[in-house]
Amino acid sequence: MVRTKSTWLVLGLVLALSASALADDWVIPGAPTADSAVWSIHNLTGQDATVLHIELEQEVTIGYKLEVGGLLASATGEMTGTVFDFVGELPNYGTVIFEWQPIDAVPALVQWLDGTTPLGAPYFTSVTVLGRLFGEGIVAVREANPEALNAAFEEFFVLNAEYLEGLSESLGMSLAESLMPIIMSSPAEGIENFFNTIVGMLGVTTLEGVLDAGINFTPLFDLLGL
Repeated sequence: MVRTKSTWLVLGLVLALSASALADDWVIPGAPTADSAVWSIHNLTGQDATVLHIELEQEVTIGYKLEVGGLLASATGEMTGTVFDFVGELPNYGTVIFEWQPIDAVPALVQWLDGTTPLGAPYFTSVTVLGRLFGEGIVAVREANPEALNAAFEEFFVLNAEYLEGLSESLGMSLAESLMPIIMSSPAEGIENFFNTIVGMLGVTTLEGVLDAGINFTPLFDLLGL
């Protein structure tokens, strides 16, 4: 059961968060209460959203939710779990404020959607989620615009020619020649496994590490909106 809070506390929290929203941060941790985490999620996609998808790293119980500018309800009605879809309408620049327990629980993935269509770039906090988004995104682009996918990979191979040449030698096969048939035919899970294998070979475990590990994924991330 979502509990109510006094009007002055709600308005104070909204005003405190508005400055961060204007700075293009859209998933923002607020000052926690004695036993609960407080997060605000802003719609800065430039479009009205009908779904807010949230995944958390551990099970939480949402004790409080406030929409500013719209209304979103849990698709299942449940307020305890690790995955939530809130359905309704929240316009551009609208905000949803959550309070949940445990206090150290953080979002793993947040995504605005219009129906089933993603709006804006997703917010994610782990390499595991990035790998899943990579696999799902590659399959979606492959079906919608295979020419763009091929062009992005061509640029990827050019930017990373030296590293991929060395990797191909260690594997005893041309990575470029063996990779594209996989990319153009495998399901999302197979492409996710490929991504995780490459990241594992780089020896990184954080998002920052992926960006700084020596492989330039920019053409692919740009294509996928990541």
